[in-house]
Amino acid sequence: MTDTPLPPNAPVEAIKYGERAIEENALITFPNPRPGRQYDVNITLPEFTCKCPFSGYPDFATIYITYTPNETVVELKAIKLYINGYRDRYISHEESVNQIMDDFLAVADPLKFKIKGDFQPRGNVHMTVEIEYEKNT
Repeated sequence: MTDTPLPPNAPVEAIKYGERAIEENALITFPNPRPGRQYDVNITLPEFTCKCPFSGYPDFATIYITYTPNETVVELKAIKLYINGYRDRYISHEESVNQIMDDFLAVADPLKFKIKGDFQPRGNVHMTVEIEYEKNT
């Protein structure tokens, strides 16, 4: 596949629409369609990326989220854009997983929440970060 050159005088966006959506990301919720019923929502995000805060090398992970909704549910496209917002951030494995959890808890207030960051090996080292939370009721 080759790049097709733009015609002369074609407007060039300063920022692509996808990049703009990622920059403007926010976790969005909507009312739980079954309040009072405990059920789990399982989300797998296999394309998580961030940058090592020490070397600048890219880090790749699969993020696994399981939560039991309370009054709200988080919209999936919002999660996708939110997660993509990490791709150029210099952040450690531990901090990225903790920050995702903090942000999710702040907007969704779930009854239970579990997150696992399964980071691809780099330099012969494989690492996972796991956190669980349960709301006091």
